[in-house]
Amino acid sequence: MNYASIKKHDVANGVGVRVSLFVSGCTHRCKGCFNAEAWDFGYGSPFTEETQEEILAASDKPYIAGLSLLGGEPFEPCNQRALLPLLAAYRKRFPDKTVWCYTGYTFDRDLLAGGRAHCEATEEMLSRIDVLVDGEFVESLKDLKLRFRGSSNQRIIDVPRSLREGAVRLWKEGKY
Repeated sequence: MNYASIKKHDVANGVGVRVSLFVSGCTHRCKGCFNAEAWDFGYGSPFTEETQEEILAASDKPYIAGLSLLGGEPFEPCNQRALLPLLAAYRKRFPDKTVWCYTGYTFDRDLLAGGRAHCEATEEMLSRIDVLVDGEFVESLKDLKLRFRGSSNQRIIDVPRSLREGAVRLWKEGKY
């Protein structure tokens, strides 16, 4: 997997100050995407063990609330497989910090068993994410007043609760 960038002090992509990893590769190609250069799976730099350590070191500060995964598309199957070791290490080292993930896929239609982006890594990846912002960006539904999402069709999902209850449960401000 390649990645486009790492932001070590991001306040736009989840609650609090976060470390954000923008992965490369996306097949959605949403019109008006803010990060179209990252559609190319070969864009950016290779994600290595050194990259993972850089993210973990940047997160090891008391003011960092967590990690955010964006793209490109973190839930492209090849990216899921590459992100699992990072998520496992992050959860082990920072059990009290949150993980947010942004995806153009939808939780219930595309990521759960039988969905088009579901692979052998999906369930474990979902189990390590607190909040999922799902759905493709739709330019005609763009709303700059929305918090943590770009268009009104996108949902902010409480992943642990949704998995536990077997239905989509929206995130409530202040929970994570």
